[in-house]
Amino acid sequence: MSAVLAGSVGPAVAEPVPADRAITVDHQMGASIRAHEGVEKVSGAVTATQTPGLDVSHWQGTINWANVKSLGAKFAYIKATEGTTYRDPNFSTNYLDAYNQGIIRGAYHYARPDSSGAATQADYFVSHGGAWSDDGLTLPGVLDIEWGTADQGGDCYGLSQSAMVSWVKAFSNEYHAKTTRWPVIYTATSWWSECTGDKGDFSATNPLFVARYASSVGTLPYNWSYQTIWQYADSGTFPGDQDRFNGDLSRVQALALG
Repeated sequence: MSAVLAGSVGPAVAEPVPADRAITVDHQMGASIRAHEGVEKVSGAVTATQTPGLDVSHWQGTINWANVKSLGAKFAYIKATEGTTYRDPNFSTNYLDAYNQGIIRGAYHYARPDSSGAATQADYFVSHGGAWSDDGLTLPGVLDIEWGTADQGGDCYGLSQSAMVSWVKAFSNEYHAKTTRWPVIYTATSWWSECTGDKGDFSATNPLFVARYASSVGTLPYNWSYQTIWQYADSGTFPGDQDRFNGDLSRVQALALG
C-alpha cells in the first residue's frame, strides 16, 4: 500500500503572520502538566489489557521509527500545530515514517485559547496534518489543552470557566464537522477542574487522553468514567512521553476506523 497521508502537509514552515500573533515558543504535550503536577517515575510494564504507545514532537529530534516499532509501540500521537501560526517542523517526517512502519498514528494540536478562536484553530489543525481518513492507520486528532503561562493570560488563558467550556466545545464541533470524527481531548484532571469548573460534559462524544505521571491514573476529569489513553510517564522505552491505550490492539484499531 502506498503511504498516502490523511491531511498531508506541504513544507513544514509557518506562514508569515503579524508579529503580535506569531507563536515564538512552541510546546510539547504535557509540558505545563509536568511543571504543575511533577513526575513520579513508574514502571513501564504494560498489562495484557493495555497497549503501549507514545507521543512526540520535534523536541525529540530525529526518531528511528523502525526501532520504535521493534520496541513494541503500537500507536503514536505526533504534534502538528499550535494556535494558528505554528507547524511542528518534524511533523511530516514523523507522520510518514510512523505510517510506513505500520504504527497507528494521529496528530495533535496544542491549544492556545488566548491567541484565536476555537473553530479557527480546528480548521488550521485539519488543514495542516490533523485530518482523518479511514485507512486503518489514522487516529482522530487530539486537542491538547493544559495550563497557560502568565503572558498567555494565566492558567486558563484569561477565560472564565464557562467560556473555556464553550471554547473546547467549539473546537470539538468544528473538528467533527470537518472530519466526521470527534477529537480526543488531552488534559489533566486538575487543569480541567480549575479551568472548566466541571461545567461541561464531553464524555459522550470525546475520547479522553489523560495525563498523570504516577502509579495509577487516579481521578478522571468530570464525568469521564474511563480513559481511552493514559500518558503515564515523560520518558521510558520510547522517545517522548509514554502512553497506554486502555484496551488491546483491536481497540486501537477500532478507534482508528471510527
